[in-house]
Amino acid sequence: MFVTKGSWRFNIELSNIIDNLSPASQLTSEPMMGAKDHQNLDHQRQEQQHENQGIARRKAAMAVLAHSEGEVIAARLEAVALPPYESLREAESGLVMVRGRIGGDGAPFNLGEATVSRAAVRLASGEVGFGYALGRDRSKAQMIALCDALVQSNEFADVVETEVIAPLRAAHVAAQEQKAAQAAATKVDFYTMVRGEG
Repeated sequence: MFVTKGSWRFNIELSNIIDNLSPASQLTSEPMMGAKDHQNLDHQRQEQQHENQGIARRKAAMAVLAHSEGEVIAARLEAVALPPYESLREAESGLVMVRGRIGGDGAPFNLGEATVSRAAVRLASGEVGFGYALGRDRSKAQMIALCDALVQSNEFADVVETEVIAPLRAAHVAAQEQKAAQAAATKVDFYTMVRGEG
């Protein structure tokens, strides 16, 4: 199907309408449901909310770990009593195509290739973690995968958050603030003088 520049906006609007139909149909069908159905629906909503919180926690942890140095992550992990785990995918390096967007309509193009290391681990309790890191630091990818699995674990999530993620996040925020202060020191305020007519 050929989509012109003028019609893709219509397709997005149509997609939004279709995506929003399912909640509307649930709302219209709820008055006909019994008490047990309402309990099941509430339970499903609570599970979905808990799952969304877990995903958000993983995303936040991955953002911090991706911006941290491998040696710093290793030093922080030494404070945690690590459970037994196995490597599902040994850490390996490879290339990925980095895509960019250009122009008013955001047409994608291949910007170039970047080296990426990846790994996957599974804890003895069953949680699976994945780690990706720019560059060839395979041990960093392995540690990120381990942290990802630990963040999903009920037993280790809080320990990893307090001992590993929170200190790394604080160091990252402090580094950003220092860079912002250095940039602010070079700020120049310009003003214009108005000549009087006279």
